[in-house]
Amino acid sequence: MTLGLVLGGALALIAVLFVARPFLREPAPASDRLDEPGELERRRLALVEDRDRALAALKELEFDHRTGKVSDEDYRALVGPLRRRAAELLRALEPAKSRQERVHAGRG
Repeated sequence: MTLGLVLGGALALIAVLFVARPFLREPAPASDRLDEPGELERRRLALVEDRDRALAALKELEFDHRTGKVSDEDYRALVGPLRRRAAELLRALEPAKSRQERVHAGRG
């Protein structure tokens, strides 16, 4: 009986180690080098960062206006250029195909 328990325990341990082996090994990466983004990707990332800054500035201006930190007059002077800049950046990031679809839909 004791021998059966020892053999059963050993067999269970071997089975657990066999199943866990892939998870215990350190994977060997094909390459540790990160690919350098191309010119188009760098340009897109710059546009995304500019868009995020413009939208954050708009959000902050709206908040400051609502809380009374910015007067109505100053708000009207600042909100237009910020909205235009955000819209320009959003259009620049929009794929050309959807821009064409939007133009054609507006003509019909």
